[in-house]
Amino acid sequence: MSEKSDSYKVISDNRQARYLYEILETYEAGVQLTGTEVKSIRAGKVNLQDGYGLIRDGELWLLNVHISPYNASGQYFNHEPRRTRKLLLHRQEIRKLIGKVEQQGLTLVPLKMYLKRGWVKISLALGKGKKIHDKRDDIKRRQDQRDIQRAMKNY
Repeated sequence: MSEKSDSYKVISDNRQARYLYEILETYEAGVQLTGTEVKSIRAGKVNLQDGYGLIRDGELWLLNVHISPYNASGQYFNHEPRRTRKLLLHRQEIRKLIGKVEQQGLTLVPLKMYLKRGWVKISLALGKGKKIHDKRDDIKRRQDQRDIQRAMKNY
């Protein structure tokens, strides 16, 4: 039982999101899925690259995330790859997100999808888009850190 409670398996990671957005806060949300979507996710056939979150009518939705159709089932029972999926969050968290997204102009970006105790979860971040000079500063800062680490290793 304790082995199952500690299980945490990352299925897909959106590495480009940290490059394009300055991450301010992260939230963990459940995803409302169909059976073939869950089987495809367990097989690792997910792409979070173009996905984003949207708040509509007090509910949180995940748009443009590609989950490949499940190969072992027939075409009739399969799902649409880029359908809109509902995200499951507490109402207080959704209210807090509504205020930040609408007033401050922030974006909801999926960072990673993972399995936690058998449930499919998604890490959703509140991000602010970076400008070109911000990206260059990050690259320069990262390169400087690497140079410092190399110099420390040699001495």
